[in-house]
Amino acid sequence: MNIVTRFAPSPTGLFHAGSYRTALFAYIYARQNDGTFILRIEDTDRERSKKEYEENIVESLAWLGLKYDQFFRQSDRTALYQKYVQKLIGSGHAYVSKETPKEPGGRNEVIRFKNPRKKVTFHDLVRGTIEFDTSELGDFVIAKSLTEPVFHLVNVVDDFEMGITHVIRGEDHISNTPRQILIYEAIGATRLPEFAHIPLLLASDRSKLSKRHGALPMTDYRARGYIPDALVNYMALLGWHPSDDREIMPLDTIIKEFSLERVQKSGAVFDEEKLRWFNRQYISEMSNAAFAASAAPFLPEWLSASSPRFNRLIPILREKIAILSQIGDLLGTGGELGFVRELPAYQPELLLWKKNPSRQAAHAHLSKALPILSSVADADFGKNTVKDALWDYAEREGRGDVLWPIRVALTGQAQSPDPFIAAEILGRQESLTRLAAAIKKLS
Repeated sequence: MNIVTRFAPSPTGLFHAGSYRTALFAYIYARQNDGTFILRIEDTDRERSKKEYEENIVESLAWLGLKYDQFFRQSDRTALYQKYVQKLIGSGHAYVSKETPKEPGGRNEVIRFKNPRKKVTFHDLVRGTIEFDTSELGDFVIAKSLTEPVFHLVNVVDDFEMGITHVIRGEDHISNTPRQILIYEAIGATRLPEFAHIPLLLASDRSKLSKRHGALPMTDYRARGYIPDALVNYMALLGWHPSDDREIMPLDTIIKEFSLERVQKSGAVFDEEKLRWFNRQYISEMSNAAFAASAAPFLPEWLSASSPRFNRLIPILREKIAILSQIGDLLGTGGELGFVRELPAYQPELLLWKKNPSRQAAHAHLSKALPILSSVADADFGKNTVKDALWDYAEREGRGDVLWPIRVALTGQAQSPDPFIAAEILGRQESLTRLAAAIKKLS
């Protein structure tokens, strides 16, 4: 059997984490079984469905690397649904129901399914055997008119026509399943798809994560500087876990090890702090080239991702950020790395080491450091060579006494990287220029 799964979002809001996790599980299961993954836009709600929301869904899936094999839009398939409405009416499984409008101008007739009022039992791949007494559902609406089918009918028709073998969706759809099974039987389906209702994603207060409660659009995570692979990894572990305690798992590994049997029944809390931890791990493992490409949209205008200065910044940026948008704060005015663009104005007193606040001593140490660093060749000017050049002198005269004024001279800040890192970032010529300026301040 060719496994066919689908992700069937309604374009009534921006694409958020709860919907994405459903898409991810359906995608993983299809890929694990060399099957087909379908994206189906369920836009029969004409009033609430918006083209920009559909575009946001497609854009988000592309950013997160979930490539679908087929694409459908329900608004393009109305003739098919009309055929099934007429078929169900003709077979006696549905009828035109005269209604008393609930409000002025309301509908005075709809199409209702003739409920056989029986018990429906199905096996859920996550939750086991589930039984419903459908008599409680009454004769439910399947279309507002012959040309306006509603969710339950179009969902079944599409799954049937597209050969969906596994319906993987949120547990909030469990109550829809008995109605849909009745419709499957009425249209003559000889085989039902397998159902797997996965746990809901929860907000921090353990309420359902939704478009209206705590769920950010997935494109917001891109704007904040999350790495797609980190987001995929984290989302896969919300409601599923491997057989061991691993957390960092690339998608190809998750696909190999995923099983619906290991999907939990209880809801999983979406924790952005944990997501930031995942993102930090992925940033730390990126190649310099990949990091530069990912960081480029977040850099200030004065800094290019292809510049030698940015290349020198990469190690310290990796160490300090969890998300790429933090780069702007670090490099901005007042940021810890703000000195990279230009030396901030500072008072000479800042150059004085707190345990020995002597202008004469600071002047002497800077005057000694300048020729020491001048002796380091430009091609060799890095944090290790700078440290090697200065270390004996600093050990002899006192580390704080020597290194504090050098650090302030290079950065103009009380809070900044150590002087060796700062010198490497700035490069030889700029470092020497700033040391000379500090000496002049103290003269």
